[in-house]
Amino acid sequence: MPTAVLTDRERTAVQAYLRLLHTVRAAFDGPPGSSRAPVVPPAVLAEAEQALAAAGLAGNEEEFFRLLQSWCPEP
Repeated sequence: MPTAVLTDRERTAVQAYLRLLHTVRAAFDGPPGSSRAPVVPPAVLAEAEQALAAAGLAGNEEEFFRLLQSWCPEP
């Protein structure tokens, strides 16, 4: 599989998305039986949105997920 060479902005967008993904997973993987709703800090979502916009990927999910898959392939 060829390795993707990302621009700095694309790499930043992928990293911000991965941080968002891990934060969301952690929020939903809270203690079992907890009555609290999962909370994702707005700053984490804002960081991902800003990084996508800076990389020119806002509204272009197909291209973004292609980059994500090539940079961080599933095992």
